[in-house]
Amino acid sequence: MQTTFTEAQLRDPGTKRANEILRSCVHCGFCTATCPTYQVLGDELDSPRGRIYLIKDMLESGRPADEKTVRHIDRCLSCLACMTTCPSGVHYMHLVDHARAYIEKTYRRPWRDRALRWVLAQVIPYPTRFRIALLGAKMARPFSRLLPDARLRAMVAMAPKQVPPVSRNDDPQVFPATGERRMRVALMTGCAQRALNTDINDATIRLLRRLGCEVVVARGAGCCGALTHHMGREAEALTSAEANIRAWGAEARGAGLDAIVINTSGCGTTVKDYGHMFREGALAADAAGISGLACDITELLARLKPEAQAPEALRVAYHAACSLQHGQKVTAIPKDLLKAAGFEVVTPADAHLCCGSAGTYNLLQPEISGELKRRKVETLEAVVPDVIAAGNIGCMMQIGSGTGIPVVHTVELIDWATGGPKPRALADRGPVIRPS
Repeated sequence: MQTTFTEAQLRDPGTKRANEILRSCVHCGFCTATCPTYQVLGDELDSPRGRIYLIKDMLESGRPADEKTVRHIDRCLSCLACMTTCPSGVHYMHLVDHARAYIEKTYRRPWRDRALRWVLAQVIPYPTRFRIALLGAKMARPFSRLLPDARLRAMVAMAPKQVPPVSRNDDPQVFPATGERRMRVALMTGCAQRALNTDINDATIRLLRRLGCEVVVARGAGCCGALTHHMGREAEALTSAEANIRAWGAEARGAGLDAIVINTSGCGTTVKDYGHMFREGALAADAAGISGLACDITELLARLKPEAQAPEALRVAYHAACSLQHGQKVTAIPKDLLKAAGFEVVTPADAHLCCGSAGTYNLLQPEISGELKRRKVETLEAVVPDVIAAGNIGCMMQIGSGTGIPVVHTVELIDWATGGPKPRALADRGPVIRPS
């Protein structure tokens, strides 16, 4: 694709990177075949190729973003299926992230949109605030039909039936390895996950200690910055990311780190991109080092090779989170771990497609998100599993709100198969009746 940016425009690092990405696009349209929003809406401007044209026109002209461009960029899930499909290696993630930051700087949204986005940015990345908000949403649920905005109704519906008590395992501390120490790793405890499901971090810590890891929850580490980053709130995202870089950097320079373990794949995709996010600043080298240490929990487990044996013969439908399969290119490892543990693993149709969670997407675009959830649940239920496993809390909440089949994190099953407790979500499950 030809571009006509001026030398002055190209002095901006974000525009320079956008120019590189735009020039790599050859208009082939392969991306449209795997774009969830294009499949739902059927509009070329709601496909990666269409959005690329809109972004190119907006950035080249230097004009403020307009309502049309914003509407179609807002509808993008950032699922990154287009990057998996693209034969030309177009790095759509960096392009759409820059476009969102540009929109945030140049476009004034209607006041309700501004208010909602501000609330999300001020609540979800902070576990205590988010926990209070979830409790409030639970109380508001009987009155949700009276709310005038579908997005507010989606926020109320998001609250789990039970908000778990705070886990003290998420506090800054060091968990010694059980037996001989093989590794020293930092665990990213996250933000929303700490309010929605404390079992995931608890299971991760138990499992890693059992496998000979000293596990560090670093003081000062918190939200990865993904939520604000994908809303174009660049300064807030960089502030969150910088805090993590400094916290984990201090541990790496101190007693040392062999890995930074992340069990929420949406966070993992962002942390692995810290090197790019800070490429121009004083933290460039430190950020690149942190990105190099970051790994998904399943990537580390593949290195540690747990000896696991499933306590029960269960059919597990594995849901591949977009941020894991497309963002991090981790595809076979989670399924291989589950199979090695003795579980029967089945893959639903259209496993490459998004479930519609996508960070705050299910709150900001509830209609499209709801349709994607319906399709995903339909394909998962079609393989008649005993349990659904996923590697991202957003996917777990989204899918769990649309099916009666238990949904657990992959690490909970591996923890169980290596001597840990049975996942809470499986405790009260009824027998699955399979078709004869």
